[in-house]
Amino acid sequence: MDKALPGRQEKAAPDYEKKEKNQMYIIAGLGNPGKEYENTRHNIGYMTIDNFAEKYGITFSERKFRALVGKGVAEGHKVILIKPVTYMNLSGEAIREACDYYKIDPEEELIVLYDDISLPVGQLRIRPKGSAGGHNGIKNIISHLGTEIFKRIKIGVGEKPSRMDLADYVLGHFTKEEIALEKEACEKAADAILLMMDERLEEAMNLYNRKVPADPQE
Repeated sequence: MDKALPGRQEKAAPDYEKKEKNQMYIIAGLGNPGKEYENTRHNIGYMTIDNFAEKYGITFSERKFRALVGKGVAEGHKVILIKPVTYMNLSGEAIREACDYYKIDPEEELIVLYDDISLPVGQLRIRPKGSAGGHNGIKNIISHLGTEIFKRIKIGVGEKPSRMDLADYVLGHFTKEEIALEKEACEKAADAILLMMDERLEEAMNLYNRKVPADPQE
């Protein structure tokens, strides 16, 4: 049951029950669980949220909602970080459960991080809403939430070679040359998340929806 905000800030551990609009965010990184999927293109959502968690000293210490869950504070914002373990195509099940439990409005207080094969490696594209665009994880989230309106950060993993199977490509690993671009994208995504939680979405889009050079040295 929700309780009213206390009159002053206590030093006790943060209360993660919903208090008022925009005080708390769920940030979900999409991917597939298991050793065989670690560091694959399809798991860039996991990799990005891991980077964010490490930056703010948050550990994924719980397993509920069919997800790994970490709670913490990032620059004054209470955050619930989740990595669904339903496998990519059923990501919406975990995200819907978490939103319901914390009484989160997904149209305002949810940010989803995931891979996009239509973007060059390391390129970010921030959007406040949109269709699934062929991404099965996003399609499932839209189905379970009943809305296409939720903030998302797409992280480019590069276009698949014409003769290569799509599943083989997204479940493959980044090349040595691409790793530097992806690490940089993870850092930029962390900064973009903070702007989005500060209700500075347009600023985040202007800053980070830019083309990245093909060569990390450029």
